[in-house]
Amino acid sequence: MLKVSKILAALSLSLLLIFTTACAAPPKTPPASTTTPPTTSVTPNKNTSTTVTTGKAVAGGAFNKFFPANSGNYKSIFAQEKTGFAQAKLQEGGKDVATLSISDLASNPTAAKKYQSSTKTVAGYPAVEVGKTQSAILVGNRYQVTVQSTTLTPSDRESWLQKFNLSGLAQLK
Repeated sequence: MLKVSKILAALSLSLLLIFTTACAAPPKTPPASTTTPPTTSVTPNKNTSTTVTTGKAVAGGAFNKFFPANSGNYKSIFAQEKTGFAQAKLQEGGKDVATLSISDLASNPTAAKKYQSSTKTVAGYPAVEVGKTQSAILVGNRYQVTVQSTTLTPSDRESWLQKFNLSGLAQLK
């Protein structure tokens, strides 16, 4: 008999808890979200627009034709392609001197924030220096073109940025 009363007491307590929590009023405010809503644009700077076009990223292979053409001792050796990104090693006489890349910011528009406060342009596009080894521009409000090198000067990197087919890249959709 003692066992039955213990079981009934436990069952009663369980039912009481279920009914009191099930009948409780819903919270007045929705719970805080742990995810941030996607950003669709970046505030433009004074000189040029940096509002990034959002959407599906372009296939990496589509960028290859916009890289600088081989000339003289310089050759671009493609190293990586994936959706929204292509990278090539710039070689001079067979030695790596820089890494060239194009990134589609359509799926990551917040990456363009660094161009908001840019007062510098290269070939008419907003430009930034990242550290002491990287120069980058935002082309067509969507594509980040980068030259990274420990041996090239900032002006040399800017010259290489201008060797990309920037007007063609700006037209890519």
